[in-house]
Amino acid sequence: MARNSVGENCYVADEIITSRAGVRIRVGNTDAEGRMVMVDVLCHAKEKALKEINPHLMTIATLTGHEVLAYGPYTAIMDNGPAKKENFAQTIQATGEQVADCFEISTIRKEDFEFIKDTSGEFVDVLQCNNAPSSRTPRGHQFPAAFLQVVSGLDKHMLAAAQPLKYSHLDVAGSSGDMPGVTTASTVVALVMNMIGQP
Repeated sequence: MARNSVGENCYVADEIITSRAGVRIRVGNTDAEGRMVMVDVLCHAKEKALKEINPHLMTIATLTGHEVLAYGPYTAIMDNGPAKKENFAQTIQATGEQVADCFEISTIRKEDFEFIKDTSGEFVDVLQCNNAPSSRTPRGHQFPAAFLQVVSGLDKHMLAAAQPLKYSHLDVAGSSGDMPGVTTASTVVALVMNMIGQP
């Protein structure tokens, strides 16, 4: 029997890892590495954002095959409560329509937060992923967005919090282009045009 790792820093299914925010994660699928890479960076950005004026955090990733099945060649954008209150996704979608960088608005719901709760016992907070591919999992691109919020500690900064933080997750799996072919730079145009107040 051999441990299926390519190096001393690798992890395997059912391993328990503690995030920067102190959340204990049980690894469900080692193929869900994108969300694992982003959570501690997102936590660090959250810590910095708490000292800024009107920050808006974002994660942008080719995260799931489910997003491709749901929306085809478009970006899925998901806002948390503070970002939704300002209609960020709708604004980006409208800007994208004007500059040919189209978005579909997706919603993170309570079921997505329930899905990631670990039921294995009292030693783990969150299940990183189930064993099925995201493309075969209902709400397969929404629950990873909930995972990012919980594991980074952003779930402590929702609308009712003393210090709410705006957060949007953009899944660009469908819109980024077919690797190893030419990438599209999708979301860059719409985000920049939105930030400079165009078109």
